[in-house]
Amino acid sequence: MRRTAVSAAVLAVLLTAAACGDDSGSDGEEPIRVGQIVSLTGNYAPLGTENEKSVKLAVEQVNAAGGVLGRRVELFVRDDKSQPDQSVLAFNDLKGRDLAAVIGSPFSNSALATIPLVDRERIPYLSLTPADEQVDPVHPYVFVVPATSATYADRILAYLRSQNIGRVAVAYDGKSSYARAGFTSSRAKAAEHGITLTATPEFQTTTTEFSAVFNQVRSSGAQALVVWATGAPGVALAKQYPTAGLRLPVVFTGAQASKLWLDPVGAAAEGAIVASSIGVVGGSLPDGAQKRAVQELAEPFQRTYGYPPPQFAQDGYTGVKLLVAAIEKAGSAEPEKIRTALEGLTATTPNGTYAYSATDHAGLKADYISINTVRGGALVPTEWASQQLATVVGK
Repeated sequence: MRRTAVSAAVLAVLLTAAACGDDSGSDGEEPIRVGQIVSLTGNYAPLGTENEKSVKLAVEQVNAAGGVLGRRVELFVRDDKSQPDQSVLAFNDLKGRDLAAVIGSPFSNSALATIPLVDRERIPYLSLTPADEQVDPVHPYVFVVPATSATYADRILAYLRSQNIGRVAVAYDGKSSYARAGFTSSRAKAAEHGITLTATPEFQTTTTEFSAVFNQVRSSGAQALVVWATGAPGVALAKQYPTAGLRLPVVFTGAQASKLWLDPVGAAAEGAIVASSIGVVGGSLPDGAQKRAVQELAEPFQRTYGYPPPQFAQDGYTGVKLLVAAIEKAGSAEPEKIRTALEGLTATTPNGTYAYSATDHAGLKADYISINTVRGGALVPTEWASQQLATVVGK
């Protein structure tokens, strides 16, 4: 393979994650080249920067341990600027670099815009966004890392039913692919859990005042409110909720399982319910393989950045772990062999144990989602979640 020269006009800085300056792999082997498309600027930069931190950390750990198949991993990072067209440009820039795989954007709209190119170029794409359209129907080279919106919806509804809640309002951002998918899945799965949706107010990514949403919920007779949003709307709605006078449980999704939400919402978050991957509350897990997988990320991340890894960091780190496991299983860094290995891969990561297959490119079941409450500014598993997680963490 030939190294391609890097001009000053590339979309973002090229990062080489090797611990030393030597680009060659162990025993003279060339490095395994991996691309990352990530939102480092724009509205989704708070998510993307956490992805980038954890992906870099995972690559550094892999290289410090001798690499993969005796070869170092070299990381090429491109900024999609929180814009779908920029994700497309980034993929086009990366595809000629003899990549083994690409780790994709945390922004659903960017990932969805890029998938047609992934299909055409046949490069494995591990997506860090949970939009269901990426895997339903299956795209041969696309594998989703976070639990999908449908999986989150299923877990949240199961929790609400366990609390004897049967009437639920769902508010969602109509401009977000992630939020729309969450709403659609909630509507489709509600009856399975014996739940009726009493109101479904839609808002926009630019919405800053939510009294109209609260009024619809109030008049609907709902017993709880589920909110599907990412970024600023999730913060604004949560800050306004305590003074809305609803006195109903409010439930947020994995997009809010982060200090990026907890810190700006502050005291208004107390008592809110927030779903998350198992890794976000890893400190509450019993000892075992799952907790050890969480600690591999949590301890060095905490030392480096001074706070626990949020959901978006869990996803980035897990993406690298899944890719490395697939390369090892394949015994090769050839894209087609990686894709085949991913389709038969079972691996325990900070997010839980994945079991991809030819018909399931999501791989992560609802069992590995924790339903938490905010207590003292931190996410703590509910009693229900602790009981549920105990059935899987020992496997």
